[in-house]
Amino acid sequence: MIHELLEIGPHVTALPIVHGSGDFAWEVRRLMLKHAFDCVAVPLPASFQSSVESAILKLPVPSVVFQKDLSKYQTDWKPGGSNPDDPESNEDDHTEEIDSGIGASYVPIDPCQGVIAALRTAMGDRIPRRFIDLETSRYRPHSRSLPDAYALKKLPLERFVAAVIPHTDRSTDVQWEERIRYQAWQLRHLSVDFKRILFVTSILDFPWIRQAFHDRELKCPTNQSVTEPESYQMVTDSLYFLLGELPFITGLYENARRELEDDEHLSIDGLKELLIASREDYKTEYKSRARKITPKLLTQCLKYIRNLTLMNKRFTPQLTTIITAAQQVAGDGYALHVLEKAKQYPFTEDLGLPQVRLSIDQAAFPDDEILDVVNRLPGPPVSLSHIELIPRPDEKQKLDWQQNWNPYSQCSWPPEDELIENFRQAVFDRAREVMGADLIHTEKFTTSIKDGIDIRDTVRHWYDGEIYVKVFPPNKGKLDCSVMLFDSPADPREYPWRTTWFAEHKHESTLAFYASDYADQPMGPGICLANYGGALFLFPPVAIPDIWQDSRLDFTTTLEERLLAAACLHSQCPHIALVSPSPPGSAWQQLAKKYQKKWVHLPLSRFSDSTIQQLRMVHVLNGREVRSYAADFIRRV
Repeated sequence: MIHELLEIGPHVTALPIVHGSGDFAWEVRRLMLKHAFDCVAVPLPASFQSSVESAILKLPVPSVVFQKDLSKYQTDWKPGGSNPDDPESNEDDHTEEIDSGIGASYVPIDPCQGVIAALRTAMGDRIPRRFIDLETSRYRPHSRSLPDAYALKKLPLERFVAAVIPHTDRSTDVQWEERIRYQAWQLRHLSVDFKRILFVTSILDFPWIRQAFHDRELKCPTNQSVTEPESYQMVTDSLYFLLGELPFITGLYENARRELEDDEHLSIDGLKELLIASREDYKTEYKSRARKITPKLLTQCLKYIRNLTLMNKRFTPQLTTIITAAQQVAGDGYALHVLEKAKQYPFTEDLGLPQVRLSIDQAAFPDDEILDVVNRLPGPPVSLSHIELIPRPDEKQKLDWQQNWNPYSQCSWPPEDELIENFRQAVFDRAREVMGADLIHTEKFTTSIKDGIDIRDTVRHWYDGEIYVKVFPPNKGKLDCSVMLFDSPADPREYPWRTTWFAEHKHESTLAFYASDYADQPMGPGICLANYGGALFLFPPVAIPDIWQDSRLDFTTTLEERLLAAACLHSQCPHIALVSPSPPGSAWQQLAKKYQKKWVHLPLSRFSDSTIQQLRMVHVLNGREVRSYAADFIRRV
């Protein structure tokens, strides 16, 4: 049985909803499938019925129905004041004329809009529909912030409504008052012809419509003259401003509808689908240099989203929350793909209608006319938010930047120099620890426990009753060279850029490396991006011949071997730190033996994927003057 709270009259059941919510659209469908109704009433004027129902038949392709304002001037009056259309009103009261400008109101044909879902279901079941709102020449919306609709997953609808009603204030707008009385009047008349009426309305209007329905002195307001509504198709990239849910999640609802799958929890489960789908696009663009978006990283991203959402006092995240979390956890490149994927809608067939571009409170029509617009089914108020994401350049920009590149001037970006030098120092420190570990030994306890009791050796010699202690001798090893192999075995075709860079100051290393071609990835004017495959560091910096032109190294056959041979040739210390995915094989060991050196191997897996991803990127600047604005174009992948 339907709860008595939702009963307006003996023949009228109200379904108070939050407009633009997929959860409430699902609740509308659930209620209509569970109970039998012989009429569905919606809070839209009768002039919209033909256009709206025709547009609903074209779903899942969304569209929008506009009704332009009839006049430029709209006369408003304060509650209790005189009504210029009523000759019996008090002449002593004054009216206030406001130049409100030409505008329009619109109805979004959105699959996740509860009113549209009710009409769509009623049309499918051949249930009569009635549009019972007042005709207004200039519509003024009534909306406010409301509780998150995801609470419906844990609360019955009547409890959700009961919790919200005490916090719904009565509007002081005269048009809103007339609309409330008109809808209540229409419901009274429908009660004569139908026995089970479902009235889908805003949760903000519900208590006042019910109150007016039972008002014995209720009078029906008069409709105003209006223009004929017109249907338009949305420009694809502005669907985000039309749909209540994210376009990607709205598409998931429509796919579930087609496949008869469960869509009860898509408002949250769709977020996981969004992150996974974005990961595939991210891998496709960045290929080998893409950060590994592992299940663990996605879990961290979801936790970040959850925490930010709770801080905003919500259950379901907003787009800005999702993008912020993706950016902080996985970098700008992945966050950009999440943003683009969130705004993609799979059903964009051409309906043969004129196209309109929509933004917040404005619309650009095909005749280049830009009007202020309002939504007749408004959800919670929305506003623009700022996200610092550097957009991807288009092909024309890339071509211009490539053509203006000066091949005789290039330098690095200092923040990346500092990052990789810090990592080089960390490699030296870890390599020294490995070198010292070879000298650790244990001995019997005599007068001092030295560096601590060795439990393993003590237990091993339990039969003689002796205690064994650890001895860590001081580490006197030195390192002046390290080799980092990020991609091994390396394909020479992927790493055509091979060069040697010399230090600009005493805190930088002499650097020799092989990398991808920076000219293929322009990031800004005078800024290109390459990806390290392997690098050799000599610190303190020394002047050496370019290792890629040095004839003494021509005996090597691979890129890795040339780096390793150069390290052995120019290092002044017997040990060389080697960071690589796998330990050095016999060929590399023979190479070190030839120069009387020894590798100190550190597995690449010891370091986090995010750290390695950042290290592998090298931005090449076309001159030192580019450093002054490079940060405006460089983003973290």
